[in-house]
Amino acid sequence: MAKKTNKYIKPFKNIFVFILLMFVVWMLFFDANSWLIHHELNSDIEDLEAEKEFYKNEIIKDKKAIKELSTEEGVEKLAREKYYMKQENEEIFIIEYQDSLPKNKEK
Repeated sequence: MAKKTNKYIKPFKNIFVFILLMFVVWMLFFDANSWLIHHELNSDIEDLEAEKEFYKNEIIKDKKAIKELSTEEGVEKLAREKYYMKQENEEIFIIEYQDSLPKNKEK
């Protein structure tokens, strides 16, 4: 009785098909330029592009702040609002509302 071969296994008995299949598997998974490494590098590039955009926006904000602080009025405004500084002949009253105060968890 003749031995039946499976129609799916028959192409893999050809040495050329087998070598081609091994080459494709090697190039996709094991080579230094494999698909997995390219996928990882592409995700790193996307992360770096997002970080680049973030820093560009931060540079724009900083340039705007430097421009505002380059004038005498800008420096005075910053000193009054952030550091509560005052001139000699004036008094400062800081008004804090109940809802703007941090809530204490201690009771």
